[in-house]
Amino acid sequence: MHAIHAIATLRTCYTDKFGVPRQSGLVPSAWGVIEFAPSYRRAEAVRGIEEFSHLWLITQFHLVKEEPTSLTVRPPKLGGNERRGVFATRSPFRPNRLTLSVVKLDRVDLDGPDAPRLFVSGVDLVDGTPVFDIKPYIRYADSIPEARSSFADIPPPPRPVFWACESLVPEAVRRIIDESLAQCPQPAYHDTEAREYVTEIAGWRVRWTAAIDGARVTSCEIVA
Repeated sequence: MHAIHAIATLRTCYTDKFGVPRQSGLVPSAWGVIEFAPSYRRAEAVRGIEEFSHLWLITQFHLVKEEPTSLTVRPPKLGGNERRGVFATRSPFRPNRLTLSVVKLDRVDLDGPDAPRLFVSGVDLVDGTPVFDIKPYIRYADSIPEARSSFADIPPPPRPVFWACESLVPEAVRRIIDESLAQCPQPAYHDTEAREYVTEIAGWRVRWTAAIDGARVTSCEIVA
């Protein structure tokens, strides 16, 4: 029997999948809240979880509807020009569309009708992502310093982010926007500085352009 079902839903600051970090931890300020389905909304299910600093989330790229037609993909880190086997990448275009993320556990909320809820950060998932399982991150078992990681051996260097507009965006939201755009979320094969990109982050619609020296925010307005 292979049927599985979601135990929770992850609410995050990313309401648009465009702009979501390509790996967890790259945007430390990116927040998420794990809200359990009624069958698992019980305090005993998370008893002791606050003793761990990080968690593994097993989730699904639920916005990817089409079935993969090929077992090779073009990783953005390779410029979108070189094909690799799907199982040698973390592409969302894969069988079952399952994903694995490490997030920081900030606090556990045990009060209120929706409790328990888990507040996490460093997320790389869009709002509404179904969660199939949660496991504590075990430092001695899950960290392998001598591991090799092929073309993804080092994190991408963050690019500067400049604001070319006035905005009333709160400081905490601006931090998420800055950290997100610093990761160059635009497609790697786009090479024109004239192209403008738009995404929604934490309830704000952000427009920006990308250049060699960094990203420039051209407008940032609250989503009506």
